[in-house]
Amino acid sequence: MMMMPKLTILSLFLLLLSFISEGTLTSANEQKTWCVAKPSSDQATLLANINYACSQVDCRILQRGCPCYYPDNLLNHASIAMNLYYQSKGRNHWNCDFRGSALTVITDPSYVNCIYA
Repeated sequence: MMMMPKLTILSLFLLLLSFISEGTLTSANEQKTWCVAKPSSDQATLLANINYACSQVDCRILQRGCPCYYPDNLLNHASIAMNLYYQSKGRNHWNCDFRGSALTVITDPSYVNCIYA
């Protein structure tokens, strides 16, 4: 069996330690996700999701004149509110259920000036 020189092992150890201390190693393995409303959700469910999420998090970004107000429809507003809730609760899969009316996605749903956190 081939033995690595001590200097090389030490160098690899220090490199690994620097990645861990900077968070690079853990960040590289973590997939960014967002929570959005299922397009098949009915209007009453979407409204209930907006009301619940916005009772837990700051939804001012949905107000008229703010970046995420348009398009002004329940599906868009519910997706933004649900994602704000999901992100604030630590992106756990159970925080993106909303009684089966939500989807976790890996494609950033941000558009124009509306940036999903």
